[in-house]
Amino acid sequence: MSRVTIYSTATCPICERAKALLTKWHIPYTEVAVDRDREGLKEMLTLTHHARTVPQITIDGRWIGGFNELTELHMDGELDGLREPA
Repeated sequence: MSRVTIYSTATCPICERAKALLTKWHIPYTEVAVDRDREGLKEMLTLTHHARTVPQITIDGRWIGGFNELTELHMDGELDGLREPA
């Protein structure tokens, strides 16, 4: 099971960018499509204290925020431990 979960919708371009960056950085993730998965939506709302935008991202079950927070963590080197070998 991957340590990163991204909550997204099918029509979200920022979600696509976040997934593309995770792939580029060789960081595996699990996607939960909250527009098709009611239980996933409930899970996202609970973890994020009712955030209403996507993407929402968790690492090891801890909510980190969205796309901006993901890129900040990457720039700070805090995602390096999540990488798989290229």
